[in-house]
Amino acid sequence: MAEQLSFWSLIVNASLLVKLVMLILTIASIVSWVMIIERSLVFSAAHKAFQNFEERFWSGIDLTQLYRQLNGNPEFNGGVESIFRAGFKEFTRLRQQASADTENIMGGTQRAMRVAMSKEADVLDKHLSFLATVGSTSPYIGLFGTVWGIMNSFRGLANASQASLATVAPGISEALIATAMGLFAAIPAVMAYNRYTMRSDRMLKAQEIFAEEFSAILNRQLHMVKSQASKKPVES
Repeated sequence: MAEQLSFWSLIVNASLLVKLVMLILTIASIVSWVMIIERSLVFSAAHKAFQNFEERFWSGIDLTQLYRQLNGNPEFNGGVESIFRAGFKEFTRLRQQASADTENIMGGTQRAMRVAMSKEADVLDKHLSFLATVGSTSPYIGLFGTVWGIMNSFRGLANASQASLATVAPGISEALIATAMGLFAAIPAVMAYNRYTMRSDRMLKAQEIFAEEFSAILNRQLHMVKSQASKKPVES
């Protein structure tokens, strides 16, 4: 009886449909764990890069020099660096146009940073929809395998000449394994999805705050240049 109800023997002796359900859940669990680890590395790297960039940005470095350093280093091609580069590039381009006023320059700069932030949101939210799908559907897939296995057990019980617990226990046990595997796949996926969604929202909020602060700095520069230009004729 112990051999009959061992974990591996129950899987091997399960019906074809229950085996297929177990295979699907095993693959979903493995893929979700790969994505969980990958997302953990991505968010850790993004957080570290954000802190390093903010430290450099608020150190008093000239913005033009910082922009050139970022362009010359292929490592700085994502995160808040891409938002800074997009905004400063558009700001410099529009400022060189004689017909552009302050409102148009700042509007174009903010639009460029919003586009860069949208791209960063796509990077941060990558694979999260898969984790949400695994977390929401795996229990139902496992339950489907369980229901099917129990149906087979009761069909076998109806054909048996003598009904006993020993007759129905193996079938119910192998059916319940599908539910257990569904929960095993779903619980880590749901926990990871909630955690990474929160970290993504926090990171995007920090990037949005940086974009607002950067816009204020650029706006002050424009007003300083315009103020200095208006004083030149008076001084002469």
